[in-house]
Amino acid sequence: MSGKNIILGGGVTGLAAGVVSGWPIYEAEASPGGICSSYYMRPGDPQRYNEPPADGEAYRFEIGGGHWIWGREQDTLEFIRSFARLKNYERLSAVYFPDRDLYVPYPIQNHLSSLPPDVAGKALDDILQGGYQPVSTLADWLRANFGTTLYDLFFGPFHELYCAGLHDQIAPQDMYKSPVDKNLIIKGAQEKTPVVGYNASFLYPEKGLNDLVFRMAAKCHINYGKKVVKINVIEKEVQFDDGTKIGYDKIISTLPLNQMMEITGLDPLVPADPYTSVLVVNIGAMCGPRCPKEHWLYIPRSRSGFHRVGFYSNVDASFLPISCRDKHNRVSIYVERSFRGGEKPEAGGVKAYEAAVVKELQSWGFIEETEVMDSTWIPIAYTWSRPNSSWREESFELNASHSIYQAGRFARWTNQGITESIRQGLETVSLLLRS
Repeated sequence: MSGKNIILGGGVTGLAAGVVSGWPIYEAEASPGGICSSYYMRPGDPQRYNEPPADGEAYRFEIGGGHWIWGREQDTLEFIRSFARLKNYERLSAVYFPDRDLYVPYPIQNHLSSLPPDVAGKALDDILQGGYQPVSTLADWLRANFGTTLYDLFFGPFHELYCAGLHDQIAPQDMYKSPVDKNLIIKGAQEKTPVVGYNASFLYPEKGLNDLVFRMAAKCHINYGKKVVKINVIEKEVQFDDGTKIGYDKIISTLPLNQMMEITGLDPLVPADPYTSVLVVNIGAMCGPRCPKEHWLYIPRSRSGFHRVGFYSNVDASFLPISCRDKHNRVSIYVERSFRGGEKPEAGGVKAYEAAVVKELQSWGFIEETEVMDSTWIPIAYTWSRPNSSWREESFELNASHSIYQAGRFARWTNQGITESIRQGLETVSLLLRS
């Protein structure tokens, strides 16, 4: 078979690579964007729509929960802006303790003055004394930097939910999400501190993520409904689930790294690193009497097992039906719950969980009657590494030795945002064109 350069996966990374290279994209689904895509639902209608209805009477949700654009790569941001107008937002987020009905601005360690004085004092003493050693796992790193008081209060129970219990088995990563600045921590024990962190400000397409991904897709040659089931690296041939095959010279793969190793049959001879799946419940509802103003909340304890509640419509009213955007009586929400990779709730379990989530949010006063509810399942949502694991790097090398190059969040087995994923798509094409 004649070979050519191809791209596997039509998420934002694959689309970026397709725009600048002109190489064909093979996407398993019937539409582009992957988890970074929006959809619309009308009250009383279970159908998902890729485009808003003409009358605007629909809630806008996202497949994988809120995907906000952050990062300072100006060239990449200009590339994004060439397809969609972006709006800028200043982050408003907090940790919420439902048992105390207490909100503490994020990051919690910089806002100890929002905690009860006795707890804040113990937490500050822990942090200043430090000394928790050795550090091998993420749990170790959190204790070492934030002490046992804050770990027991927030970091431990939150990461038990967020990492599905893997936090005491995986290596420290994404430390930028929990900034350590002792000067700000000391200041925050007495007074308000400035907004800090990787997403202190963020961007979002004025017309939603679908507007961005569909405009990018319009500049690409995409073959939809093409799920890869096998790659023969000796014959340099890709086989799809519809029975068709194509040859290749080089592949840019945006597929999850663990899936690629199965598809190619290449074996790095070390155990694969773990991952977590996420069930996202999207809800359109009447506002409750205590509906928060935050963009999202980190939840260390919930009866239903979720770890984050995000409020799409607190970021932008365009997530609401057009007739109620100025009335402030509706809310568009996403709720995230993690599962260890390989685990998945049964269909009946999802329905029971949805009901439990609604009941819990109602008990907190966040919502009243629901108008729309829809769940999405993200099989590989967060990727992790075991301490001292070489699986990731060895897998990259094996694939590259067969002209397969990994690009994007899941392909590179890292937790990164839209901007970085798009940048990797652009840079990978550039590198391959020069090689």
